[in-house]
Amino acid sequence: MVKKKPEQLANDKKGRPEGGRQETAILIAAKNGITEMVEKILEAFPVAIHDTNLDKKNMVLLAAENRQLHVYKLLLKITNMKDIVLRRVDKDGNSALHLAAMLGTNSPWRTPGAALQMQWEIKWYQFIKDSMPLHMCSCYNKYQMMPNDVFTDTHKVLVKEGREWLTNTAQSCSVVAALIATVAFTTSTTVPGGIKQDSGIPTLENQLAFNVFALSSLVALCFSVTSVIMFLAILTSRYQENDFRWGLPRKLLTGLTSLFVSLAATLISFCAEHFFIVKDTLKYAAFPVYTITCLVLTFFAIAQFPLYLDLIWANFKKFPERIYNEVAD
Repeated sequence: MVKKKPEQLANDKKGRPEGGRQETAILIAAKNGITEMVEKILEAFPVAIHDTNLDKKNMVLLAAENRQLHVYKLLLKITNMKDIVLRRVDKDGNSALHLAAMLGTNSPWRTPGAALQMQWEIKWYQFIKDSMPLHMCSCYNKYQMMPNDVFTDTHKVLVKEGREWLTNTAQSCSVVAALIATVAFTTSTTVPGGIKQDSGIPTLENQLAFNVFALSSLVALCFSVTSVIMFLAILTSRYQENDFRWGLPRKLLTGLTSLFVSLAATLISFCAEHFFIVKDTLKYAAFPVYTITCLVLTFFAIAQFPLYLDLIWANFKKFPERIYNEVAD
């Protein structure tokens, strides 16, 4: 029998007929994330915790391989024989950490890009690593590979795709952020209505529109500069594996947040300054124009909201949540 290469391990289940596994009900439930069934079977038949399939994979190994968070956390709560099931390895000598380190063919994570998928992969691997006995984190499989070696080997392409995705995103956004910073700087140095020659105080100091203009132009300048710095930090990053866990995603989230705030502040400052230019008879006619412009910005923000929400979810969620798709009849 010819041994499989390490990079083929992640695609093992795709190349073998499903009927040849001879999996028990609890193993099927663990692999598919049916936590209630796993719990009920273990309550009725505690010995089922030792069930394995033809690959010698038990529930812990299947849950780790298939990214079933809830099943895995349930198994961690079982105190009796916990170390025994965690120490099990499959027929290729892979521990749960080895299987968690492998990149599967289908990503279960809810991610808008390769960079965030990489972040979820690192979080899942770290979660499994923290739950394993210390000596299991440095054990070798039959291919003389430790879990971290498997992770690096199977995620090379994803790291490259994540770097390209972040680079393209940062380059596009940094151009917009730099343009906004230039406009904001020019606007912030302009005083509508001029200043009083004797005191140097702005002529329109006490008017509401002037105060709105002054504050919004300052906000636009500060946040646009922050956005430019964040995107430049992404472009100059080393793009190491660990950078995708916290550093790069948080820089992207900070940069996009600053960009949106600066864009809105720039629009507000423009409307406030323009309010002094139009004559009294045209002020009310300008309100519909301001409203339409704000609506355009609102529609743009709504269109980008799913990506922004995914970024927030990925940055502040400790454990990755798997996607469960409904099966069509």
